[in-house]
Formats: sequence, C-alpha cells, structure tokens
Amino acid sequence: MGRPSSAADLLRTRVYRAASPIHGQGCFAKIAFRSGDFIGTFEGPEVDRDGTYVLWTYDAEGNVLTGREVRNLLRWLNHSDDPNAELDGFDLYARRAIAVDEEITFDYSGG
Repeated sequence: MGRPSSAADLLRTRVYRAASPIHGQGCFAKIAFRSGDFIGTFEGPEVDRDGTYVLWTYDAEGNVLTGREVRNLLRWLNHSDDPNAELDGFDLYARRAIAVDEEITFDYSGG
C-alpha cells in the first residue's frame, strides 16, 4: 500500500463522510483514535467573511481571529455538547478514545 502523498490523502485514511444521526452529513472515524491523537487539520483558504464551512479560531494568545473556508473532510464535523474531539488552532485532536465508525464531533462554541 502506498504512502499518502498529501494532507488530504492522509486525512482520507483516517476519516470519512457519511449520513449523521446528529444532522445531515457527518465525519466518522476510519481508524481508532486514542485520547490526544491528532485527527487532522482544517485546510482551506483564509477568509474575512462568514459562510457555511467557515471555521473561526483565535491564535494562542487569543488576540487574532482567523477564518478558514474548510475544504477537506473535516468540514462535515457536527456539534456536540459532549464532543469527542477538540481544536488547537486549526488542528483537531481526540479528547477521548474514538472507535472506528464513531462520529467525530466538536463543540462549535469552543467551550
């Protein structure tokens, strides 16, 4: 089996999109993740206006708000008040163990 040639290829070995019981489509684990495991990075161009697949994050000091129009599989992540993943900037990590075929969720409010 060949090695993934890009971040998008790597992400496709880790997650997939499917119908979600939460809302519309969701992002699901193709592999098992342990707490703290890196899942992927929200990839896409920086934007200055809100939109359907725009993710806004603050830098480490919380001073600069940056938006990205997410164009990879992570755009299908749904919200949960009890999420199994969390952001560090635009990088997504498992908050707890995530089983194969489990929907990956995060808290849209960042709380």
